[in-house]
Amino acid sequence: MGRLIQADRRATLTEITTRYNRGMQQSIFEATTRTTLRRMGYNSRRPHRVPLISTTNRKKRLQFAQAHQNWTVEDWKNVAWSDDSRFLLRHSDGRVRIWRKQNENMDPSCLVTTVQAGGGGVMVWGMFSWHTLGPLVPIGHRLNATAYLSFVSDHVHPFMTTMYPSSDGYFQQENAPCHKARIISNWFLEHDNEFTVLKWPPQSPDLNPIEHLWDVVEQELRALDVHPTNLHQLQDAILSIWANNSKECFRHLVESMPRRIKAVLKAKGGQTQY
Repeated sequence: MGRLIQADRRATLTEITTRYNRGMQQSIFEATTRTTLRRMGYNSRRPHRVPLISTTNRKKRLQFAQAHQNWTVEDWKNVAWSDDSRFLLRHSDGRVRIWRKQNENMDPSCLVTTVQAGGGGVMVWGMFSWHTLGPLVPIGHRLNATAYLSFVSDHVHPFMTTMYPSSDGYFQQENAPCHKARIISNWFLEHDNEFTVLKWPPQSPDLNPIEHLWDVVEQELRALDVHPTNLHQLQDAILSIWANNSKECFRHLVESMPRRIKAVLKAKGGQTQY
């Protein structure tokens, strides 16, 4: 039965029982299969959703981790993290389930790969560092290079110069096409004496602690006594939750960076638990 699970993590209880009974002189019922699997330590769980990482990007992630493996928490305090996220009014629970043991959550056969997608709901862009939460800005339309330039000049620049007046700060951004546009690169080049843009590896949401802040916002949204019924209410709720995020929460996320780097090194650039 263990070999059947290893061969197909997504098999249903009925399928496992049917496959087990093939060629057996005495068949078993599904209840016996369920009891046996539980005794073996298996439970039906939802798989972790992780980005599908190409071989090239695995190498880049590993190179980044190797270059920063000696960074301490004090070093990571000099980084300002940024990203955008989408929040929906309604959610779908139609997710697949797989059989795994408690310690197999990151086993490749227990993962469901995802790709980034956009559209719908409320989009926001935000940034923060160990020192403080930065601005959270609603995005009313698709973010292009021109719009992102206004974000950089209106929000990133004053945040970096205020938080890191000694010009020892690093600004982190994802690898979206608008972030790599020439007008953006030229702007950062003109201000490279004030702060440094962190060279960020692609497909690395597990290395960006702001992803966990988005999770906090999502959890708080779902825990509201009165749920938003339209996009305006949803936006107001997101902004309120962000502004009331505890300092202990986002500081703890930054302090996890050395562990995240070690996890990428251990995975040789592959997916991690973060």
